[in-house]
Amino acid sequence: MSRGYTLLELLAALALVAVLATLAYPGFGAWLLDSRRDAIVTTAMHAVQAARQFAATRGESTELCGTIDALRCSGGDDWSRGLLVVGADGTVHRSLPSSKPDHGPTIRSNRAVIYFEPGTSFASPATLTICDRRGSHAARAVIVSRSGRPRISERDATNRKLRC
Repeated sequence: MSRGYTLLELLAALALVAVLATLAYPGFGAWLLDSRRDAIVTTAMHAVQAARQFAATRGESTELCGTIDALRCSGGDDWSRGLLVVGADGTVHRSLPSSKPDHGPTIRSNRAVIYFEPGTSFASPATLTICDRRGSHAARAVIVSRSGRPRISERDATNRKLRC
């Protein structure tokens, strides 16, 4: 009596695996894109909370901005390469990498810098829009209120659809 599988049984099993992999791939791709986008949203939320915390605990104005080189604010609306938390004296308190703009989600801000004031709990209201290759329907926004509190939304601060 022989033990093992015949070539026909092996090919049938491989064909079944190929069919299952083909069916699972689109769902896995969407899951992967969602995970990458959510990681960037979490990074943006963390950056806002860190800037708010530095302003409150150190008693100094703090800025949150996008960066290209992790050393200084870029001054633009594309924050995809990273986020900086900068003190009033220009000291970089925290540098948070974002993603590679060519491969991952992008972050766009409607402001070049978000300011957090000490003691007053005032922040310049802003919206950070996170987009990936799926476009506006999969976009998320981190909306910073005047009190500096961030929230995540599928719409902008005026309740309009996000644009990528």
